[in-house]
Amino acid sequence: MDWTPTRERALDRLARFLPRAGSDYAESRGYDDGPVSDAPGERGRSNVSQLSPWLHAGLIGEAEVIEAALRQHSPREAESFISEVFWRVYFKGWLEQRPSVWESYREAREAAISRLEGNAGRRTAYHEATAGRTGIPAFDTWAHELVEHGYLHNHARMWFASIWIFTFELDWELGADFFLRHLRDGDAASNTLSWRWVGGLHTAGKTYLARADNIARYTAHRPGGPLAAEGLAGDAPPLREEREHARRALDLPGPVSPQALAEPYALILHDEAASHVPIALPARPALVIGAARPEARSPREVGEPAAQFARGAVESGMAQAARAFGCGSCRWEEGDDLRAILADAGIERVACPYLPIGWTHDALMPALAPLAEDGRAAFLLGDLARATWPHARAGFFRVKKEIEAILGELGITGANPPGDLPG
Repeated sequence: MDWTPTRERALDRLARFLPRAGSDYAESRGYDDGPVSDAPGERGRSNVSQLSPWLHAGLIGEAEVIEAALRQHSPREAESFISEVFWRVYFKGWLEQRPSVWESYREAREAAISRLEGNAGRRTAYHEATAGRTGIPAFDTWAHELVEHGYLHNHARMWFASIWIFTFELDWELGADFFLRHLRDGDAASNTLSWRWVGGLHTAGKTYLARADNIARYTAHRPGGPLAAEGLAGDAPPLREEREHARRALDLPGPVSPQALAEPYALILHDEAASHVPIALPARPALVIGAARPEARSPREVGEPAAQFARGAVESGMAQAARAFGCGSCRWEEGDDLRAILADAGIERVACPYLPIGWTHDALMPALAPLAEDGRAAFLLGDLARATWPHARAGFFRVKKEIEAILGELGITGANPPGDLPG
């Protein structure tokens, strides 16, 4: 699989997958057929899009992916694929309204890491799990695949998390951290809330139990045959937490007008918005600033595939934007003074794609908040998120009921030519 972190590669991957985004996807998406290459004739994971790394990095947008799917398939045929794309938007909106869930995860992760140091048995179990030496072939295969490729099929992620929590009885936060450190698409919302869902915390009491027969069925097409998974837990009692996470009202920025960016400004591209194209800027920037922060995902070492993809995405996005706008570009590395960077360029204002709750927000907002307080920072939020997040108050079903209306409101119908997406 070619994981080149550019917008061009994202569009190429999308074009390759689109013929299967209809009924084929709905029927086959649950199968984990093993790592894929782009060699002709190889089956691999042609049943799923694998667009999530580029979507997470903002090299391509959810709205344009849906628009492209609707150009080739009817809404009914593409319903399953479109729903999966909306899951990403839903998770972000849900976490945005419950930031304490992310805070709680970070605190519990630190505590779990500390407990490993004082418990040799748990420390050994953790290291065997992350190294893929548990003796459960399916689990060990996925552990190696994750570290080597920086990607896992969504069904494999659910099985892996279930085995981690209910068979090995390891802290779910450590498993979520393992994923976040190695997934190219490591997303604070999707990753954290998916692990919570498996453990029975996201939808209270609803857990996911991995079963050997289910794993064998949905891995039957792998080159070496179905994956074995004997000795798994026979039940999945829901996890519990003491802290309650009250929902807060959304406080989202409105659309940014050209007048708001009339003065020379710097565009900041980051790990979750590495391309200017899906952002639809209302005015041209005078400078492009790249702020890659993959190391902020975890206090532990971040895997090379994930780190390289994030940094490469921001680098490619900086270069593309600088060419498009005929302006300069520079890097804002951790520890650099953003105000000094702006002063050197003779610029006072910045525009930054919205920083959703998660590690990118944690890494960049401390420096951006003072600029925002001075009225010198504008935050850009896409129309699809703005229209969807208010519905992400509870379970996904509430959002799913609104998908048709949201797409209609935004004019995402499949009738728009490439590069001419409304909003």
